[in-house]
Amino acid sequence: MNPRALVHIRGVEHTRVRIALMDNLPLTTMAGAAASSLEGGGRVVDTYKKALTTAASVAAYAMLVRSMARELLPEELRAAVRWGAAFVRARLGAGDKERHTIVIRRHLDAGYNENHLFEAARAYLATKIDPTAMRRLCLARTRYKEPDGSSSWSTLLCMDDGGSTTDTFDGVEFKWTSIETGGDEGKKGKGHRAPPRETLELSFDAEHTEAALERYVPFIMSTAEQLQRRDRALKIFMNEGRSWHGINHHHPATFDTLAMDPVLKQAVTDDLDRFLKRKEYYRRIGKAWKRGYLLFGPPGTGKSSLVAAMANYLRFNLYDLDLSEVRLNSALQRLLIAMPNKSILVIEDIDCCFDAKSREDRTMPVPADDGSSSDDDVPEDMAHHPGPRQQQTITLSGLLNLIDGLWSTSGEERIIIFTTNYKDRLDPALLRPGRMDMHIYMGHCCWEAFKTLAVNYHLVDDHALFPEIQELLAAVEVKVTPAEVSEMLLRSEDADVALRVLTEFLQDKRSKARKEATEIKIGVAEKAM
Repeated sequence: MNPRALVHIRGVEHTRVRIALMDNLPLTTMAGAAASSLEGGGRVVDTYKKALTTAASVAAYAMLVRSMARELLPEELRAAVRWGAAFVRARLGAGDKERHTIVIRRHLDAGYNENHLFEAARAYLATKIDPTAMRRLCLARTRYKEPDGSSSWSTLLCMDDGGSTTDTFDGVEFKWTSIETGGDEGKKGKGHRAPPRETLELSFDAEHTEAALERYVPFIMSTAEQLQRRDRALKIFMNEGRSWHGINHHHPATFDTLAMDPVLKQAVTDDLDRFLKRKEYYRRIGKAWKRGYLLFGPPGTGKSSLVAAMANYLRFNLYDLDLSEVRLNSALQRLLIAMPNKSILVIEDIDCCFDAKSREDRTMPVPADDGSSSDDDVPEDMAHHPGPRQQQTITLSGLLNLIDGLWSTSGEERIIIFTTNYKDRLDPALLRPGRMDMHIYMGHCCWEAFKTLAVNYHLVDDHALFPEIQELLAAVEVKVTPAEVSEMLLRSEDADVALRVLTEFLQDKRSKARKEATEIKIGVAEKAM
């Protein structure tokens, strides 16, 4: 064979392509074949270029759609899409991925020490269980321990032995399974059976272990804590001697029913929400995680109702501090340290508790409170009710040092509220910048506050008398508190009658105010003559 008939193609190992060149083929045939080969190669290159162009266009459109989705679609819909994608990925590749399992036992050891994570997980799963999707469910009644040592009960739907459910968090699928072991195989020889050992198993793909431990489990704990605060009965505590004594607090006030300026109301709720989310922020700037509010305004303007609304909004217990029951700064220190986290300290009528010289030394000789003395050194009756020779030695400086001094870090997530009818009578130390974070003026009844009261008392949001009432409330001469308006609205269960009574009351107020103003002007004119 002619050596030219063999063409060796370099660059391909162990492969040789032999092209037989027939000597009897004409040159035109060979040229045509070469041209055909070149034409075919050109078509391949064109096709490849078109494919790249199409892919680039698709990628560009995908990026555009993704950007528009972030801007236009709500977070809930995008979360649903992520959940669907995670669900599909889990179903398609579940058999190929390694799974990890976390076992959460009800009891920490062979004894009866409760595992709080188990109770938190069960409370959290109760909000995720679909009763219509499970054939067997367990109904449980759980007892929660309150900060003061008392207990509250809650009824939960739980998974029975062998039951399972799936939860999705941040696009990751987590499977929960309830398992019971023991019980029948317990201590039969001793005449009784050991209780079954309850466990919850949390399984997930191994690649999501960090997400499970660092984000999902803390999320479960915080959610369960919020559920517990929401379901438990709030309490109000009063100090008596050296300790707090609490009763259930059933005040119905909420921000929805509170008669105050809506702009101010929104500012208060926004401030509370911002405070709750700033634990790490307060830690970073080196401040105690607390917030102070000064409520001031005439009597009957809703200061106490605002305190109750804040407690119901936050689900924090109230601690109403009566300073007349406290004799020494050390006793006050004990009371404030005994307050748990997530609580509200209230001192009403703070202007009546200390006079202008409350921060100075007393003229009468009193025992020094250097920290070494305590209520234990004082008889019980004298510690609570000082007699004429036993003068009260608690000072404003002692109170302020406990509120925002070194001892203020003894608790976290606390709200401190002072109320007063007369802000101008307060000691300047109470008004120092940074001591009370927000000053809230509770003024006279405005039009928006009246509309809230009308809905609260008579479910009326519009009436023929509303324009006249609005005009009367806007009059300079009429100064009426929400408490006075509420009293008029309670005069009758008939909305027409109640609103007519209120209108006459406001008209009478305006007439009296104008008459008094006229008499004052006449008196001034007579003196000037």
